[in-house]
Amino acid sequence: MDLTIENLVKIDNSLSQRHIDLDPAGYFIIYLDRAANLICAKHFTNIINESGLAVDPETGRVIPARGKLNRTHTNFFSGRTAKEICVELFEKAYPQPLTMLSHAAYLGREFTRAEAALVAGREYVQD
Repeated sequence: MDLTIENLVKIDNSLSQRHIDLDPAGYFIIYLDRAANLICAKHFTNIINESGLAVDPETGRVIPARGKLNRTHTNFFSGRTAKEICVELFEKAYPQPLTMLSHAAYLGREFTRAEAALVAGREYVQD
């Protein structure tokens, strides 16, 4: 397979369809604060139920993968670059708000995508 943009997108889209185990330590909502030129990440706690779904620890309700949910975040991280927010999250945060290396790798990829969108003035939507 040639390494064209189209083929790379196909690879990424295919990998985005795989099963992933959810981190019992919680999840992050990543967004851009364009006024402050920052990449931001809010951390929310969850519990993984017997079906492997994330549930709100307070209500026991399943947390939907899409759509808006009114919950209060437990931590907030921000940085001007992907590296800066990764240092804040992975090197300075205690206790660590994640427990899985796959989750850390995902966050690094998303922070890099967010940085590219911030610099280019493009919309950023978390994958």
